[in-house]
Amino acid sequence: MNTLRKIYCRAFQKAFHIAIPFLPYRKPKIAGSVKELPEIIMRHKCTHVLIITDGGIMKLGLTRRLEKALKEAGIPYTIYDKTVANPTTVNVREALELYHKEDCDAIIGFGGGSSMDCAKAVGACAVKPNQSLAQMKGILKVHKKLPLLMAVPTTAGTGSETTLAAVITDADTRYKYAINDFPLIPRYAVLDPKVTLSLPPFITATTGIDALTHAVEAYIGNSTTIDTRRDALKAVKLIFENIDIAYEHGDNIQARRNMLHASFYAGCAFTKSYVGYVHAVAHSLGGQYNVPHGLANAILLPLVLREYGSCIDKKLHRLAIAAGLADKNTPDHEAAELFIRAIEEMKERFGIVNIVKEIQETDIPKLSHYADKEANPLYPVPKLMDASELEKFYYMLMSLTSKENTSEAEK
Repeated sequence: MNTLRKIYCRAFQKAFHIAIPFLPYRKPKIAGSVKELPEIIMRHKCTHVLIITDGGIMKLGLTRRLEKALKEAGIPYTIYDKTVANPTTVNVREALELYHKEDCDAIIGFGGGSSMDCAKAVGACAVKPNQSLAQMKGILKVHKKLPLLMAVPTTAGTGSETTLAAVITDADTRYKYAINDFPLIPRYAVLDPKVTLSLPPFITATTGIDALTHAVEAYIGNSTTIDTRRDALKAVKLIFENIDIAYEHGDNIQARRNMLHASFYAGCAFTKSYVGYVHAVAHSLGGQYNVPHGLANAILLPLVLREYGSCIDKKLHRLAIAAGLADKNTPDHEAAELFIRAIEEMKERFGIVNIVKEIQETDIPKLSHYADKEANPLYPVPKLMDASELEKFYYMLMSLTSKENTSEAEK
């Protein structure tokens, strides 16, 4: 990255860092069960709820407890269940039409980050009828208070139940972009471990590493606060203590609860302190090839951490202590290596292979441009990279995919 652009990026990031105490960040109020939602809805005098979810959630029957609670309370509801991974502008348009048709005045995002992001976008469109989603992309372009928005995460990973961002994919161009504004933070987050019990082991793993990525990228960035550092360290500690248990024993309620809280803390951390190039590259892969976001983050996290080099050793040392991998007497570089290697070993245990089979070399300039556009100047990364420098990660993925495919063929 050239010097003038570096100066611009760092000045932009510094201004946002200084502004953090004066901005209207807030944490959602926490509910421990979906059974608490009817009382919340009635307290806010809402009369019809739109539940936004996906077909997989419906097939698993995860909404049944919520539906029963709403019926018993006499609260009408409508379900939109066509949300896809990496939700699209079409999803938002269809759900918004249903919202207006049924005269809804409250929204529940029920599922992974895709359902929650779709719910946020629907809320934004409901209060900004004269603006397209594309016109709201970027920072602070929503402004208006959303209808009552509640989030029920069924995966312990995205942290979308805490954040001010909704990530949407343009259905025509496959360009993935974020809408960031304070009204998008859900009013309530329901951390109910029972809705996560049927989560398959592989999804448990990738979404868990997604949460880990949020915590790590927030912590190693240059816009941390006392609160975000504390939340990131809590998240890392909980993930390292519980992810293997949740992976191997999916019916362990306490491990599931701890992973939900880890995801919540990580979400609180990156809402204020932002993420980094892991997310920027992962979003480009999700938009172009529909690679699940948690999987993309899991593949990329060790690669990007190694590329940052020694400038993050001290911070990774503190994360390694939180993870129980090192102590204060461990040299910084050794602790950093222990932390990165622990992530790589975690991926190996969980069967997460470094394969993005769809990636094409001809797409790399476009993908790196998207990642550059998303990350710079907003993300306060430890080491700045432009589009040409970000291309290396896509070439790494091509090389790793080739190696994994060769290894599989030899077996």
